[in-house]
Amino acid sequence: MIESLKSFYEKYKKINESLIDPEVIKSPEMVIKYSKELSEVERPAKLYEEYLRVLNDIEELKSLDDPDLHEEILKEIKEKEDVISKLEKEAGDFLDSLDSNFSRNVIVEIRAGVGGQESAIFAGDLLRMYLRYAERHNLEAEILDSHETELGGFKEVTFSVSGNGAYKLFKYESGVHRVQRVPVTEASGRIHTSTATVAVLPEATEVDIEINPDDLRIDTFRSSGAGGQHVNRTESAVRITHIPTGTVVVCESERSQIQNRVIAMKILRAKLFEMKKREEEEKMSDMRRNQIGMGERSEKIRTYNFPQNRVTDHRNGFTAYNLEEVMDGYLDDIVKSLIEWESQLTIKG
Repeated sequence: MIESLKSFYEKYKKINESLIDPEVIKSPEMVIKYSKELSEVERPAKLYEEYLRVLNDIEELKSLDDPDLHEEILKEIKEKEDVISKLEKEAGDFLDSLDSNFSRNVIVEIRAGVGGQESAIFAGDLLRMYLRYAERHNLEAEILDSHETELGGFKEVTFSVSGNGAYKLFKYESGVHRVQRVPVTEASGRIHTSTATVAVLPEATEVDIEINPDDLRIDTFRSSGAGGQHVNRTESAVRITHIPTGTVVVCESERSQIQNRVIAMKILRAKLFEMKKREEEEKMSDMRRNQIGMGERSEKIRTYNFPQNRVTDHRNGFTAYNLEEVMDGYLDDIVKSLIEWESQLTIKG
C-alpha cells in the first residue's frame, strides 16, 4: 500500500528543486504556485520518506553479523517492522481520504450484455464472485432485485454491500467485463466472447439527495420471474420514474409492494447521487474524470480468459493466471494494483 505514495514523493522532490531555481525565485506567482503544490503532497511524501529510511535501517541491521548482539538486533528489527506497519496504515488512511465516498456502503448492478444466454450466465458468475469477495472481507451483501434466466443466469441483478470499506473495495468494478470461454450452450466447443456490465453506486442518504415526491411517477404491475412465470397474482412490482432526469428504477423481487417501493427508492437515490457526483467531476480536469474510480459503463475494464486461466485488467495492464481463485472472490491483488495505479494518476494530474 505504501508504495502507492512513491509518486507523491517523486513530485515532492521535483517541486523542492523548482523552488530553488533562480528563475522561479524571481517570480512571486511561481513561488506561490509551487508552494501550494508542495503543501498538497508533503504529507504522503514525508510518509514515504520515513518508510524508505526505516526500510534502510532494517537492511543495515540484517547485514550485521555479530553473535553477541543477535538478540538485540532481532529486537530492533522487530521494532522497525512495527514502525513499517504503522506507516502502512497511515498510507492507507491518506489514500482513503482522497475519495470522500470511501466509507459508504454501495449498490451494485450487474447486467447481461453481448452474448445471449452465455452473457446472462457470466453475469451470474460475477454475482457469485462479488458475494464471495464481500464475504471474505466480512461485508454484508443483500440481493435487492434480480431477473433470473432459465439456465440460472441473470438478465440483471442488483445487490447492496454494507460494512467498513465497502465502497473502497468495490469502486473499481464499474464498467464492461468480458469473458472468453466455451459456453455451456455451445455444442461444438468453440470459444465465445461475451460481456456483462457492472455499475457501482455509492449508497446515498436523504441528506445527500432530497427527492421531491411531486417529481416521481410510481407505477405498479404484476411481478414475473424467469420465463415470464408470474411470481404472484397481485400488483406488487414497482416502477419509479424520476421525471426531471428520466431515471427509471424497477423492483419486483419482494412479494410486498411496500418492500419493493422502499428498495426502488434506495436504488433511485443512489442513481441520482451518482449523477450528481458525475456532474461535479465534469468540472474537474480530464485526468480526474478518467480515473479508474469513475469508470463509465461503456468502458471495457477487464477480461476473464478461461482457456488461458488468465484475468487482465485493461486500465493498468495487471495480469494474473489464477482465474479460478479470482472467480471465487480473491480480488485483492487486482484491487491493490488499481489503488496504486490510481494514486499515480492522481499525483500526475
